[in-house]
Amino acid sequence: MAAIMSRHPGKDIEIWWADEARIGQKTKLTRRWARRGTRPRAVADLRTRSAWIFGAICPEKGTAAGLVLPVCNLHGMQLHLAEISRTVARDAHAVLVVDQAAWHTSQKLEVPGNITILPLPPRAPELNPVENLWQFMRNTWLSNRIFRTYDDIVDIACHAWNQLVDQPWRIMSIGLRDWAHRL
Repeated sequence: MAAIMSRHPGKDIEIWWADEARIGQKTKLTRRWARRGTRPRAVADLRTRSAWIFGAICPEKGTAAGLVLPVCNLHGMQLHLAEISRTVARDAHAVLVVDQAAWHTSQKLEVPGNITILPLPPRAPELNPVENLWQFMRNTWLSNRIFRTYDDIVDIACHAWNQLVDQPWRIMSIGLRDWAHRL
């Protein structure tokens, strides 16, 4: 972190976290409220159409940048980096913390000048707060439902992401990791 700060003197450093989540027809049942002694019904779907939410958050500022795309690959990550770059404050430099998925660390990735990518250790998803956001979004807006078409998947995924973006306090609450700011 000190090396990144020394390469960008006079700039505020924003710590961003990024990850992707598959949203689709193969749904997962979750808990739901019901009257004691009853067995509530929940819909389930075994079809496999899906879309991907590429999401990034800056918990300190309560801001986020995201895209809903049909596939999860290098091109999608490139589009996501451009979206994050537009969202980073003008006088700031973003440190984007990601897992080590191939599309996050590829040499073919063209990283914008206002972003530095910092990979997490391998097999450590619990360090990335975006994982907790996916869990919150699934529990709140995406579970126990049937997506009839691919367009339904995209519409609901966009709606869920926009609902989250409209709640900066939620991004701060779920996403803030004090230890990351002490590095």
